[in-house]
Amino acid sequence: MRGRRPAPFTTGRATLAAWLLTAATAGIPAIAEGQPPGPSDVILATTTSVQDSGLLDLLVPAFERATGYQLKPIAVGTGEALGLGRRGEADVLLVHAPAAEQAFLAQGYGATRRQIMHNDFVLVGPAADPAGARGSPSPGEALARIARAGAPFISRGDESGTHKLERTLWEQVRVIPRGRWYIEAGQGMGGVLRLADERDAYTLTDRGTYLALRQGLRLVVLVDGHASLVNPYSVITLSPARFPRVNHPGGQAFAAFLASAQAQAIIREFGRERFGQPLFVPDVIR
Repeated sequence: MRGRRPAPFTTGRATLAAWLLTAATAGIPAIAEGQPPGPSDVILATTTSVQDSGLLDLLVPAFERATGYQLKPIAVGTGEALGLGRRGEADVLLVHAPAAEQAFLAQGYGATRRQIMHNDFVLVGPAADPAGARGSPSPGEALARIARAGAPFISRGDESGTHKLERTLWEQVRVIPRGRWYIEAGQGMGGVLRLADERDAYTLTDRGTYLALRQGLRLVVLVDGHASLVNPYSVITLSPARFPRVNHPGGQAFAAFLASAQAQAIIREFGRERFGQPLFVPDVIR
C-alpha cells in the first residue's frame, strides 16, 4: 500500500495555492507545488467518537476529493491511537487527550499539534437517576454519588480520552471505583452507550456520540456544562526524523485540510439539521 504512486491532485493551481497558505498559517509543513506528495494511502488513527458520531463520513470523502489521497481511518481509543503513532503505524492522528498528546510530542514522536475542534463530555444515565447524580455541584461529585449508591456505571476501560477524563474525575473526589457496580467494557463509545442503556447504568460520553445515537437510547443527560467537561480534539503529525517510512506529506495534507475553511465549515454544520445543534465546534475558523 505504501509503495503505490500517489493519485493525481484533483485541485487546480489556485486551489493548491490556497492549500499551501492554509498549511503555512497552521504551522504545518506544506506540500511543495510540483513535488510528488508520496504514497496515496494516508493512515489516520483517530478516536471512536469521531467515527461513531458520523463526522468521519463527511470529512473522509471531502479530503479525498480535495487532494487525491485515500484516507484509511483506524478508529480506536486515544491511548491506542497514540500507541499506533509511537510505533509508526499511522501517518497522522486525530485525538482528544491533551496531557497525553503533549507527552507524545515531548517524547519526540510528534512533529506538529493543532487543536481543530471541541465538544464536551456529559454524564448520562437512567431518567429515574437512582444515585441522585442530577444537580451535583461537579462531575466528580456526581460520580461519588453513583459510587455511594452502588449504581451501575459503565467505563470505557480502554485508555481513551473519555476513560482518561473519567479517571481524573474519580481522583478529584478520592474515590477508587471497584465492585460489581463498576464495569469496564473495553469498548468504543457507541458500544458503551448501548451497554449502559441495556443495564440502566450511568456512563461518561462525548456529547456528539450521544446525540448521534440518542434516538435509540433511553439514557438522558444528567450532568453537563462544567468547565472540566470540555473535550478538545487535536491533529498531530509524526516526526519525520523518528519515522522516516511514514507518509509525512499525506499526514501533513490531512492536518492542513482539517484547518482549512472547507473542513471547518463541515465541522461547524455537522449535526445542526438533524439534531438542532452542531455536534462539534470548530476551533481554527469560527
